[in-house]
Amino acid sequence: MHRKAIKLIPESHEIRIEWLYNHAQLLDSRFEKTSNLSDLSEVILVEQKRVNLTPKGHEAMPARLYNLGISLQLSFERTGDLTDLAEAISAQQKAVNLTPEGHADMPSRLNNLGISFQSHFERTGDIADLAEAISAKQKAVNLTPEGHADMPMYLNNLGNSFESRFDRTGDLTDLAEAISAKQKAVNLTPEGHTDMPIWLNNLGSSFESRFERTGDIADLVEAISAQQKAVNLTPECHADMPMWLSNLGNSFESCFGRTGNITDLAEAISAQQKAVNLTPEGHAGMPKWLNNLGISFESRFGRTGDIADLAEAISAQQKAVSLTPEGHADMPMYLNNLGISFESRFERTGDIADLAEAISAKQKAVNLTPEGHADMPTRLYTLGNAFESHFAHTKDLSDIHMAISNYHQAATQVIGPPSICLQAALSWASLSEKFHTSDVLDAYQTAISLISHVAGLEQTIQTRFNNLIKWSNLSISAAAIALSYKEVEKALEWLEQGRCLIWNQISNLHNPLDDLKAQDPALANYFLELSDALHHSGLRTKLNKIDIEITMKEKMSLQDEALAHIKISQDWHQALAKIRQIPNFKNFLQPPQVSDLLSYLPTAGPVIIINVHKTHSDALALISGIGTPYHIPLENFSYQQAYDLQQNMHFYLSSHGVRLQDSESKTRGMQYEKNTGIIYEILGQLWTNLVKPILDQLKFLCPLLKFSRIWWCATGPLTFLPIHAAGIYSPGSSISEDCLSSFAVSSYTPSVGALIERTRNIHKTNCLSSKILLVNPNTPGLQSIPGTKKEVEAISKLSKGKISVLCLQKDDASLNQVKQKMKSYNWIHFACHATQTVKNPLQSGLHLHNGKLELLEIIKTKIDTANFAFLSACQTATGDEELMEEAVHLAAGMLAAGYQGVVATMWSIMDQYGSEIAQDFYDILLNDETHSRKNRLDSSEAAYALHEAIQHFQKRHGISEKVLCASVPYVHFGL
Repeated sequence: MHRKAIKLIPESHEIRIEWLYNHAQLLDSRFEKTSNLSDLSEVILVEQKRVNLTPKGHEAMPARLYNLGISLQLSFERTGDLTDLAEAISAQQKAVNLTPEGHADMPSRLNNLGISFQSHFERTGDIADLAEAISAKQKAVNLTPEGHADMPMYLNNLGNSFESRFDRTGDLTDLAEAISAKQKAVNLTPEGHTDMPIWLNNLGSSFESRFERTGDIADLVEAISAQQKAVNLTPECHADMPMWLSNLGNSFESCFGRTGNITDLAEAISAQQKAVNLTPEGHAGMPKWLNNLGISFESRFGRTGDIADLAEAISAQQKAVSLTPEGHADMPMYLNNLGISFESRFERTGDIADLAEAISAKQKAVNLTPEGHADMPTRLYTLGNAFESHFAHTKDLSDIHMAISNYHQAATQVIGPPSICLQAALSWASLSEKFHTSDVLDAYQTAISLISHVAGLEQTIQTRFNNLIKWSNLSISAAAIALSYKEVEKALEWLEQGRCLIWNQISNLHNPLDDLKAQDPALANYFLELSDALHHSGLRTKLNKIDIEITMKEKMSLQDEALAHIKISQDWHQALAKIRQIPNFKNFLQPPQVSDLLSYLPTAGPVIIINVHKTHSDALALISGIGTPYHIPLENFSYQQAYDLQQNMHFYLSSHGVRLQDSESKTRGMQYEKNTGIIYEILGQLWTNLVKPILDQLKFLCPLLKFSRIWWCATGPLTFLPIHAAGIYSPGSSISEDCLSSFAVSSYTPSVGALIERTRNIHKTNCLSSKILLVNPNTPGLQSIPGTKKEVEAISKLSKGKISVLCLQKDDASLNQVKQKMKSYNWIHFACHATQTVKNPLQSGLHLHNGKLELLEIIKTKIDTANFAFLSACQTATGDEELMEEAVHLAAGMLAAGYQGVVATMWSIMDQYGSEIAQDFYDILLNDETHSRKNRLDSSEAAYALHEAIQHFQKRHGISEKVLCASVPYVHFGL
């Protein structure tokens, strides 16, 4: 009836146009209910007629073009026909161009134009479309007044485009912008609003994308929470339900990958199977749902070994590929995932035909991926895996060359996930090493240069430490290879670049920039401001998964902090690039070269770096005045020996009641119980197999005078062993000549860079008059430590009349008071409980009256006048076994805060002896003719004072297991 009535009205009559509009509305409503494409096709024909009948310049033309564009966009979403999309963009662009500025409909027209551009990008991969989409959507948001009902929609759509650009370029700023916009959309939408599921689903997808990039489990918790809410709020018959379910399934599959919980995988497959079942044939989204389902089936095969799952995976992924038109932007992803499943089946069945299919699919994926795409490293890496698998079957060396080539290309891509690039570099290095190709050193150089990107400055310090766990031993392996090629200087540089990365980053952010200030004061001050902001952003607290119930406004605030952090990091790197363009500043804050490391070595003795690797162990001796590192092969000391000694030491201390990590015993630490002889054996082996061979070699270079110094820089299991106490000890005897302490005063340094930073700056703090802060809290909930009161009273008495002393005891030793006084007292002495926290080493700390002064808090406190810290507490130099090369302990934290030197303990100390050793230490510094200075404490004499205090203690009590256990844990760090 409606069609017949329209035909009776003359074409040029305005009423005919209005009736056409009403007819289109009826058809559109029917399409929404039935999803019948014939209705939508008729809507488009009717809308086109309305446009054709509208005279040029008519005020209704923009609206009619806009409506036509919306219908064409909807048709594309259902059919995937690019012609519809091109016509949609054309109509919507004309609508925007014809809409006068300030018109109320301009935001909605810009928003939908942006949606069409984004759809075109998703189909073709043309990044120019994405730039147009973001531009249009950003204008829509900017033109929309606060409180407008459409603002959540515009924000959500803008967020989608930012996320798409992240997917293409890998720029975390875009992903942070996406999350921020989508969180605002959710926050502005009232409960019960029909669009809430859309915003929640999209927000969840962004969080899942960030989890895939950063590995932060809190993002995955947020993703699942938002996506589950979206599904719960949506009726099953809703057209978007398949998308919601598939995305929720993706997040559950990611959760399985992190936790290994098979229940998560079952949830993933259930949701993704429902998504496929609910999707009508011919729907443009079907390939994506099938691809996602296939990934989950392949993951379950990897867990259960059920070949039926692999068959399901391949079937789903082959359908995804076959349903995807040529030129579609997602085709490379579908092909790559199909290739992974074929390779998995080959690994199970040995059928070489499957591996051929895998290589074919992955190669096509690489060929179809545009240059500069963020997924290129992943696709090259998986193709390399397939060629490596092919070699294992065929023994054809051409496969190895292809694997190395693809790993090389993956590792050296400018854009892409740093962790994938680093994994590719290590695979490249491993094959090059195994097959003796000439590029093995290039491969390791690439890997070492990538490690800082895995723990980038845009991340919090905690995230950086977490990300380094997997790669903790990289520098040791690289150095071992370099040494096997006689590349001694390269080994030293790689050890410096790959170890103590976080401390080096903190040091760079605290660089005083004196030379730059003389050259360009404005740029220097700007860079200092950025460095300070970046340092504090890195110390922020991230959302924990237990915090999932905090309000959306609080989550938005945290997201704003994360976005600001990323932008500060980008500004800092841009400023750094500008500084390096200044003459003579080309190497500013670049990793130090050997010449830099050797220029500021301490003159009092050598620095010994010990690299223990499973292939061989080596020492590098750095000696002031000798222009090259000296290589000392350790033929009688292996990684296995170091590991066994570490385990024996751990067992020995545990059996003697020594408080180990994460425990808070009732005393300051150790409760000695019985003699076993193990400690004599450990110290003896360290002397015979490790230290004495090094000393013997050093005698050829620089004959050691008695009490000259050695700085030890250990790696791997050696970081937990008392190298400074190596020697042959006998019960009841005096210290023998076969002990390191008879030859030299030992100190430790986390890295060579940390030491030379102090040799450059020692004059800045050591010439100041000394003010010592004594901290002796009585921590509620922890038993009092009787010896600490005696300890601080003795130090106070020794200092009286010579240096300024402030003693904070009991409730005066509060967190705020101690942090405030640390800024004005250049020496600090803590006599208290301490704990080392394994699960989160940055929460390790010193227990004060009203809380714990955590390592993270110490790092925040950059003290310009800091000189020396004595940590008379338990395990303050105990690192984290998962991060051996990062020196994550309180002593290193004090060095990062600016202290020139630190006395700390490797394990728990005996309270009855702690005060005795501390008192001797200060007595030597204040009263000994050799080491005392008028009216000040000299930190450069601290290592000598500790050395003598320990020797006095051992002579006073005689050598025994108990005495060694009480005295050996004391160590000196720094100058």
